Amino acid sequence: MGITAQQLKRMEERLNRPPRAVARALEPALCLNHHPHQIILGLDPSLRGTGYGVIRLAEPHPHTLAHGTISCPPAWPHSRCLVNIVQTLREVLKQHQPTVCVVEGIFYAQNLQTAILMGEARGAALATMAEAGLEVCEIAPRKVKQAIVGYGAAQKLAVARMVQRLLHLAALPAPDAADALALALTHAREQGRYALTPPRRI
Repeated sequence: MGITAQQLKRMEERLNRPPRAVARALEPALCLNHHPHQIILGLDPSLRGTGYGVIRLAEPHPHTLAHGTISCPPAWPHSRCLVNIVQTLREVLKQHQPTVCVVEGIFYAQNLQTAILMGEARGAALATMAEAGLEVCEIAPRKVKQAIVGYGAAQKLAVARMVQRLLHLAALPAPDAADALALALTHAREQGRYALTPPRRI
């Protein structure tokens, strides 16, 4: 069956159109390693004790710029805790100028109240990072433990001791700060090699 002159003209017009750009929403949300970050912030959000750790890539091992825990007394209302988290993180960002933030992937919580509190702290922390223009990635907890200790179900103390050893720290870091430093170290290692499952950008 033949085609009319009008149909042929429409086909030619479609063929001559420039290709449309692929929508960014369809691109994989992965933290790829095209431009390795030199200063990395690890973050372990919690309403009463948010751990943070900042490292700078260096030889022969990364250098620790800062680490600590943003503590909030039990008597403080939730709103005051969230403000404390935001204000402290802003100071950390201002002082050390990281370009990427790495947080732990969301875990399964059986207690609904615990999940809500964790979500509040996580949301406040992520909003602060986004406000500063940082790239934010998340890594699964088991992957962090596997990368640092070599065992995906390692206990907190084992993680802290290995972090102390890898970063040549004089003292054992506090548990929440150690988890944050472990996140930063894991991201640093992912940048240094081809990763089959890169950290997910959020």
